[in-house]
Amino acid sequence: MGVYYAATAVEAQFCQGGEIVVVGGGNSAGQAAIFLSQCAEKVRLVIRGGDLCKSMSSYLAQRIEQTENIELRRYTRISRLHGDERLAALDLECSDPGGVETVDCSALFVFIGAAPFVTWLPDSIERDAKGFVKTGPQIQRSWPLHRSPFFLETSCPGVFAAGDVRLGSTKRVASAVGEGAMAVQFIHEYLASG
Repeated sequence: MGVYYAATAVEAQFCQGGEIVVVGGGNSAGQAAIFLSQCAEKVRLVIRGGDLCKSMSSYLAQRIEQTENIELRRYTRISRLHGDERLAALDLECSDPGGVETVDCSALFVFIGAAPFVTWLPDSIERDAKGFVKTGPQIQRSWPLHRSPFFLETSCPGVFAAGDVRLGSTKRVASAVGEGAMAVQFIHEYLASG
């Protein structure tokens, strides 16, 4: 317990008055850090690079820098977790200036990676050069049926993609949840049309 991949009101309950770490330099990580700073005593935002604005909206980066209980740790990665049945601490390894620091941590929030990890999908499902799944209007040329594809439908009729894996998605948790709900509706429509 203690490692999370979402920052909702449910996870925030585990952070009351504690020290937590958020890993990631994108908008999702920034939004999580701001949200969790309202209940945690201290939030450490860990990024591998040095420029928070490289992959985060400037308004969000400014809010992070202005929030007193958020500490930005640049050029840093997590090298070790400590704890038995629950996370108690972790090692932050900084490449500039160098060194490892063990810090108390009751919760770790991971918001990393823009890689879709879809190598398990068959080649018949079209992807862009980075591996993101093409859907709806993006697959019109190769679409095999007489009807148009549903918005979240892949190049394989009846197979839908939602969330971060989809080319052109917003890459935020709330968007992925909404797309998932849309995909369910499209599945019903697909089954009814068949």
